[in-house]
Amino acid sequence: MRPTAPLILTLTGILAAGTLTACGGGSGSGDKNTIKIAFHKETDNKVTFRDDYIKFVAKKFEKQNKGKKVELVPIQAPQQDYYSKIQQMMRSPKTAPDLVYEDTFLINSDIKSGYLRPLDDYLAKWKDWDRFEPAAKRAASAADGKTYGVPDGTDTRGLWFNKKLFKKAGLPADWKPKTWDEVLEAARTLKKKVPGVIPLNVFAGKGAGEATAMQGFEMLLYGTGKDPLYDPKSKKWVKGSKGFRDSLDFLDTLYGDKLGPEDEQVVDANVSTDVVTQLLPEGKLAIALDGSWLSQNWIKTGGKPWPEWKETMGLTPMPTQDGQAPGEVSMSGGWTWAIPQKSKNPDLAWKMIRTMQTKENAVEWCIRGSQVAVREDVAKDPRYLKSMPGIKFFTDRVEHTHYRPALPVYPQVSTAITEATEAVATGDSSPEEAQKAYDEQLDGIADGAVTEK
Repeated sequence: MRPTAPLILTLTGILAAGTLTACGGGSGSGDKNTIKIAFHKETDNKVTFRDDYIKFVAKKFEKQNKGKKVELVPIQAPQQDYYSKIQQMMRSPKTAPDLVYEDTFLINSDIKSGYLRPLDDYLAKWKDWDRFEPAAKRAASAADGKTYGVPDGTDTRGLWFNKKLFKKAGLPADWKPKTWDEVLEAARTLKKKVPGVIPLNVFAGKGAGEATAMQGFEMLLYGTGKDPLYDPKSKKWVKGSKGFRDSLDFLDTLYGDKLGPEDEQVVDANVSTDVVTQLLPEGKLAIALDGSWLSQNWIKTGGKPWPEWKETMGLTPMPTQDGQAPGEVSMSGGWTWAIPQKSKNPDLAWKMIRTMQTKENAVEWCIRGSQVAVREDVAKDPRYLKSMPGIKFFTDRVEHTHYRPALPVYPQVSTAITEATEAVATGDSSPEEAQKAYDEQLDGIADGAVTEK
């Protein structure tokens, strides 16, 4: 999705978005002994796992580095607003944090804007960098070949399904569809046998933003063939593809046959939150094409504790369109820790990144945040592998996962995708019309750098 227009905020206004917590009472910007860390705080006050972890590491950092202080700047806002707020902060040396939590979705546009500092000189001297998965490294790099962030975890996606509802519908508890048609067949069975329940959710509205583009549409698109969105060989964006049209056709069938949520839910900006906090826990949704992080909401310290989820929810890979190799598809994103170009304490910020990414601390974060490990040593750690039902399932998906094209214009491409999917899901456009509108937008977004497949 396209980043929203930057908000005109004073530093006071930015910090008001979340409670400012200072570990050790750091004096803030300009203090060479204080590192200021800006990060996204969930809008639900009950969700504190990220805050708690950063405070946990900050205390360790201060203990290991006598005389150094950590100032936390939690920004409590919807994700889109968080993007705008950190961009505004990074524009000025007066407000720039020393360390910022960057979504891989946004990192390349921020690199192009000159907000971030390359980390290659630091990474060259850090032996642990060799332990990171190559795909995760690429997600934090730019077209200039330099790396601008250190990932702290990734995510993968698949099909969550309610085994109790499946039992009522006469469907197997070890469900493993091999094609899109088998997914739709199960949804039709659920609609017939368990009335009143939404059979299948695949995000398809502009309100859900990148959730619609990535874990909705692209989970379909990347199951249709190689490089379906961007062709790295020609360095051009793909338009007019059969895979794109087939993916829209799937959504047209899903919503046209009333197998998904109602139109008002499709376009609701809160739909991704409603899925995890209401529809799934309350047994109102049978199948959700969604991400590895859902269970972090259901644990004791999550925003919607749901102890029964371990027995209720099943997991299965999302199949490719016709079962073609490798038989399944996943998309991955994740977040990185980056150092703003205008940070006054970059060396201290790098030292904090290294503290966060000791093996011990990296394991701790993956467990607390239901993150899929990006370090090979963390992925093999027994504590990590036993931390959560489903963690091995989602870690296994990394082998066949895909990352979004790491290019500055991707957020605009994402917006065009969400517009096409919403038009089809709500019946405002046919798949043909929606694809035509997308292709026309793509020409402008990519400045003509497009190819047809």
